[in-house]
Amino acid sequence: MYTLKVENLSKRFGSRRVFSDLSLELATGQSISITGRNGSGKTTLLMLLLGLHHATQGRVNYLCNAVPLLENDIRANTALVSPYLNLYDQLTGEENLVFFATLSGINLSGKRIDELLATVGLEGRGVDPVGSYSSGMKQRLKYAVALLKEPAFLFLDEPTSNLDVDGKLLVRQLVESCRRNSIVIIATNEEEDYSLTDGLIRLGQ
Repeated sequence: MYTLKVENLSKRFGSRRVFSDLSLELATGQSISITGRNGSGKTTLLMLLLGLHHATQGRVNYLCNAVPLLENDIRANTALVSPYLNLYDQLTGEENLVFFATLSGINLSGKRIDELLATVGLEGRGVDPVGSYSSGMKQRLKYAVALLKEPAFLFLDEPTSNLDVDGKLLVRQLVESCRRNSIVIIATNEEEDYSLTDGLIRLGQ
């Protein structure tokens, strides 16, 4: 059982308070959406939870069976899908998957690559350079990159960005599947995304 525990988290940029005294606790199988107006700190909060920004005060704890995870274990068990993450246009879809798997210490077989591409609706496109992909196809590939880790903690920033109706339906199906064995945290302003999670945090109020 994995747990994400946030205690009295606050963030300021100079004199501007982004949010303060935010606390939550989620366990495997639980999920939450973070919403708020533009500039309210949704992405900042995700970055703090991922350890990519420093909090002004407060703590973020990752645990497995009540035992704190080491930094390397946290990285191995977390995945992020975000519009701001870059893929490598000069590489094919398959090569991108192999590259990111190698960074994570994962030996990715051809069969597993095919499974991942099929899961995100990119069958037959793995041999094409990512530079030839549409923005929606790139977003789908980002999900494949995240899923290859089978993450215990899945963070989604604007999860349906650049996706058409079919792509949004695919994301809903993926999130529903991941929720069974992961903690899922979504940052979004799309009300239809709220139903993907168990709870809602509104920033900027």
